[in-house]
Amino acid sequence: MAAALPPVTLVTGASRGIGRAIAQHLAKRGARVALHYASNDTAARDTLASLAGEGHALFRADVSDPAACERLVADVVARFGRLDVLVNNAGIYEDDSIKTASYSEWQRVWRRTLDTNLLGPANLTFLAVQHFRLRGGGRIVNITSRAAFRGELTAQSYAASKAALNITGQSLARALGADNIHVFTVAPGWIDTEMATAALTGPGAADVLAQHPLGRVGTADEMGTTVAWLALEAPANLTGCIIDANGASYLRT
Repeated sequence: MAAALPPVTLVTGASRGIGRAIAQHLAKRGARVALHYASNDTAARDTLASLAGEGHALFRADVSDPAACERLVADVVARFGRLDVLVNNAGIYEDDSIKTASYSEWQRVWRRTLDTNLLGPANLTFLAVQHFRLRGGGRIVNITSRAAFRGELTAQSYAASKAALNITGQSLARALGADNIHVFTVAPGWIDTEMATAALTGPGAADVLAQHPLGRVGTADEMGTTVAWLALEAPANLTGCIIDANGASYLRT
C-alpha cells in the first residue's frame, strides 16, 4: 500500500510572528506548507528556510484583492496538486478611533480592514472549499482575536472584522460538516510578536501585563502549537469551536 501523502497547508500571513510559528509547527508535523506573504520577501525567505522537511513554497499575494485570492489558491493547487488545509492568519490592525479620525480616514481604515481581515479569509475559504469538496474533505483554521468579544477602544474596525470572522467560521462549520470539512477558530489575546512590540514595551506595558494572570502574554510558539493541532489532529467534533488563547486575560461565559 502506498504511503499517504503529507497534507498540503496554505498559511496566510506566514512571513513573521504567529504565521511563521504556525508554518513551523505544521512542517514539524510533516505537512507541506504553502507560505503566503504580502510584501516582505526577506522575512518570507527566512521563514521558508526555517521549516523542517522539504517541499514547501512561497506565494506572494494581496489577500484584500479577490482576484489575487483566486490566483493564490490556483497557484498552490498547481504547485502541490491539491490543498488540504487553509489557515486564515493574515490580518491588519490600524487605529480608527471615532473620537479622533476624520470621516475620510474612518472610511479608508474600515474598508481596508474589512477587505483584509474578513473578505480576504471569506474569499480564500470559498476557493479552498471547492477543492476540499472534490477531495472529500478539508480543514480551515481562522485566527481572530479576543477583541471580537471585548471590543477595542481605538480600533473599532479591527474588532468588528474579527467578530464577523468568528461567526463566519461557525456558520461554515454548520454548512460544511456533512462534506467532511471542519472549521476551527483561535481567538488570541496579546501575543509577543513584532505587531505587539509597541504595546509591550511602551508606557502602557504594565497595564497590558496586569491583565494576564500568567504574568506574561502569549507566545507565537504557543499559537503555532495550537493551530497545527487543530489543522492536523483535532477531533472532528470540535468543528465550530472558538478557542480563547488569551491566558485568561478575558473570560466569557
